[in-house]
Amino acid sequence: MTIAAEFIGVSQSFGDFLAVDNLDLKIEEGKLTTLLGPSGCGKTTTLRMLAGYGTPTKGRITIGGKDATRLPPEKRNLGMVFQSYALFPHMTVAENVAYGLKIRKVSEPERSRRVMESLDLVGLAHLAKRRPKALSGGQQQRVALARAIAIRPALLLLDEPLSNLDARLRVQMRSEIRRIQAETSLSVVLVTHDQDEALEMSDTMVLMREGTIMQQGAPEQVFPAPANRFVAEFLGYENFIDDPRRGLLTVRPEHLRVAASETEPAVASAGLRLPATITSSAYRGVDLVITTAVLNAAGEEIPLVSTVRRDSLAADFMGHNRGDKVTVYTRDVDLVALPG
Repeated sequence: MTIAAEFIGVSQSFGDFLAVDNLDLKIEEGKLTTLLGPSGCGKTTTLRMLAGYGTPTKGRITIGGKDATRLPPEKRNLGMVFQSYALFPHMTVAENVAYGLKIRKVSEPERSRRVMESLDLVGLAHLAKRRPKALSGGQQQRVALARAIAIRPALLLLDEPLSNLDARLRVQMRSEIRRIQAETSLSVVLVTHDQDEALEMSDTMVLMREGTIMQQGAPEQVFPAPANRFVAEFLGYENFIDDPRRGLLTVRPEHLRVAASETEPAVASAGLRLPATITSSAYRGVDLVITTAVLNAAGEEIPLVSTVRRDSLAADFMGHNRGDKVTVYTRDVDLVALPG
């Protein structure tokens, strides 16, 4: 594994507030690494330190194997795309993309070649003479990407780049960024608070909380095996059950089934089954969200949520009401045991 950048025992404090706490992290070359977590978890502070816009209180940062801890941003050869895209409104698309190359004193013929190459890559060569105000939000983001790529950075840093787009464009741009990264073999670090974005786009996802790493790894490793309750909740595991024998268990809503009777064959062979009472149901077209209440081992009432596809069991529940007695159940394979 070749390392594009590394954080070695890095901390960052702002007065009494510890934003990043003793961070050890390797960014693999040619891969897309996502820093994921809620607001205030330290992901943006981490990205800013990598970009050179913040100096660690302690620890070291290397880029390409060389110490870059106190290297100014312009000496790091990094491309960056911000939430706002930061395009120059008085310049054309081509002039915006050429800006970083001009600052680096790249010759005019090479500059023109790289500008068109980058615009081709993002599918905007035909808009080279337009100005940013004539572009849609998605097109402006592509221009910002082209500008960052044109300088051939050692690392491409993306700070919540999709947050200003509508839902449809966000989904479209996820696959576009992934395609561009794959075609260019760029080393990319993406900051996001969106778990779906991280799962779809990452080679490695790094989930942070209060300045520390809670879990990291490939999405297909992290998603089915969250390391703790915080990770599970952040990744959409809504149901948590204390089992006297197995400890704290979690199961995703789509894996929790609801049956009218505990004598049904599927229920009888389930790994977990509990008597429950329906507290609400919400129709969402393709599925039904059924919320139930069960009693835990201590006799306390806890809510459990089941998302049932209409083509499976949901049709049986279209007429069921709040207060109806049911059984909730799941297979052993869908239960995840969390550390105590």
